[in-house]
Amino acid sequence: MHRSIAALLVGLSLFVTACGSRPADRAVSGAGIGAIAGTIIGAVTGLSLLQGALIGAAAGGVTGALTSEDVINLGDPIWASDTQEANGSAVSQIQAGLTELGYNPGSIDGIKGSQTESAIRAYQRDHKLLVDGRPTFELAQHIDEQLKAASG
Repeated sequence: MHRSIAALLVGLSLFVTACGSRPADRAVSGAGIGAIAGTIIGAVTGLSLLQGALIGAAAGGVTGALTSEDVINLGDPIWASDTQEANGSAVSQIQAGLTELGYNPGSIDGIKGSQTESAIRAYQRDHKLLVDGRPTFELAQHIDEQLKAASG
């Protein structure tokens, strides 16, 4: 009975370790979830709570880092919510700025389509930013700074 509960908890913790789009986010969330599950398993199996938590955190962290967001994606973790995607007006501003800087985001329509995302990724790569293709307010500010530096 205890072993089946432990196996179920391990399976559930492995399933939900995929929170976040970046491998680092997925590893952190996996480690946290694994630590919780490991603590419970430690209590049920005779390991100490600390041993269970450490084993669970390690297993969850590795699983989270190695799990692709294509397999399962529970969205961005809570700690990553400080960077929000821009609204349509700001997306238009990003598209216009990218165009002026020589990138091709497609039409300046305020819609983040695949061409806009590709242009954002190229810009992010060229400027050594986190490459996620997201049109954020921070990205709009960065592009504005580049435009000011180029003109002045």
